[in-house]
Amino acid sequence: WGCPHQTSKMERHGILLCVFFLIQWIVSEAHTEKPNIVIMLADDLGYGDIGAYGHPTSTTPNLDMLAREGLLFTQFYTASPVCSPSRAALLTGRLQTRIGVWPGVFNTPSIGGLPHNETTIAEILKNEGYKTSIIGKWHLGVGENGMYLPKYQGFDYYLGIPYSHDMCPCEICFYPRGHCASSCEETMTPCPLYENEEIIQQPVDLTELTDKYSNAATGFIKANAGKVPFFLYMAFQHTHKPQFSGKRFINSSIRGMFGDSLNELDWQVGEIMKALDSAGVSNNTFVFFTADNGPSLHMGPHGGNGGPLRCGKGTTWEGGQREAAIAWWPNKIKAGRTAELSATVDILPTICSITGTKEPDVVLDGMDMSPMLFEEKPSKRDYYIYYPEDPNPKVGIFAIRWKQYKAHFYQHGSHCQNTYPDIVCRSNYTMHKNDPPMLFNLEEDPSEFYPLNNSQYASTMSQILKLKSWFESEMIWGESQMHRGTNSSLMPCASPGCSPFPSCCQTPSQMWRKDLWIETSSTEV
Repeated sequence: WGCPHQTSKMERHGILLCVFFLIQWIVSEAHTEKPNIVIMLADDLGYGDIGAYGHPTSTTPNLDMLAREGLLFTQFYTASPVCSPSRAALLTGRLQTRIGVWPGVFNTPSIGGLPHNETTIAEILKNEGYKTSIIGKWHLGVGENGMYLPKYQGFDYYLGIPYSHDMCPCEICFYPRGHCASSCEETMTPCPLYENEEIIQQPVDLTELTDKYSNAATGFIKANAGKVPFFLYMAFQHTHKPQFSGKRFINSSIRGMFGDSLNELDWQVGEIMKALDSAGVSNNTFVFFTADNGPSLHMGPHGGNGGPLRCGKGTTWEGGQREAAIAWWPNKIKAGRTAELSATVDILPTICSITGTKEPDVVLDGMDMSPMLFEEKPSKRDYYIYYPEDPNPKVGIFAIRWKQYKAHFYQHGSHCQNTYPDIVCRSNYTMHKNDPPMLFNLEEDPSEFYPLNNSQYASTMSQILKLKSWFESEMIWGESQMHRGTNSSLMPCASPGCSPFPSCCQTPSQMWRKDLWIETSSTEV
């Protein structure tokens, strides 16, 4: 009678042991499941443009909801006050001066592009089994035979215009045939819409572009959610000039053309967030929203608003590089606001941290934001370096922020009209060296209107000068891709060899395959 009792006890012990290990395995699997990553990047959006940042007439309910549920940054910086270098730095975690994306931006016939020896977020995640996609504006080069397009930078799928939509002729911006509020590059080939390496529409129809982008972005999410982890880089064309919108948002805002464009951007954000929710992956998705640089003040009311910040796009004043930013991850990131110092270059090392991926074996300018995001600890960053839109190794750093203090070594205006109220923002305000540097306390004076007396802040200036000397001594400038020049034969053309060039570059049919993302499996993207 004792043996059956002993065997039963051993069996129960074995069952309990199996259950214990099964639970441990389930917990381990849940813990190691890779999070999805969504980066949303607006174009030329000012610090003060969305409702969550205080604009009185903007209607941005989806961005405002993202801000209420996520962490809103008040001191977040982009790497450059213009497009290409800003985007290059975001994707690589390295300043534009290191990677050769200087001076200025890539143009339609540019020979160069983002160097292939640089490692992008997409390449890092693709090697970890992620599906990767960019929808929208690329602006990191096309090159000969499309050698710099996203496919060659780690992206499995691409749908978008490879540069700013004012770098090609523009006639219709608002449904059905509304004019564009600003001029475009009339001597270039019509704006091409690429799917991967193929031009599928030229000229692109701006009044339908947002729907195409939204369908592709939400389709990509649905195709991969629950199957493989994914990385979506949603690079909006909005709100870059000329503003545009489709039928849904024409005359939808009391803010005029810019407001219509902003409403369309906000709708896209909402569609992406709804897609995450309906696919059941919201709780395992890290979402980050920001913009590439400040507002285009030369466009007046059609160019965006920097809120309390001085100047805008093209300058190293706060309005040029301090940006709206929101981090969102339910049950991971506590909702609220932070005044901690952070930047776009910090996104790559942060993604490496949260996905358990090794950082590239190069000098990174970014710092992991994870302790700040998930543990409410102070930022690792206590300084930031400002380079102008047209960096020059002989001039070097334009400004440095250390803690709350910012020293301007050089200044120049941007593209503002010469009647703009603030003289230092005007286009005719040429480069000016500040000797001694102009010092501001950004926590007390974010508008940079009241320079401090340097003699009363000698220790602060000493620290900033040491930081400048150290940073410039270790900065190895990458070979300029912009200095490689241009070649008109590289302008994207759907009908190469046609005449008269470049206006003849058009796709045979302007029909859009509306079913493109209806039945798409993850293997196709």
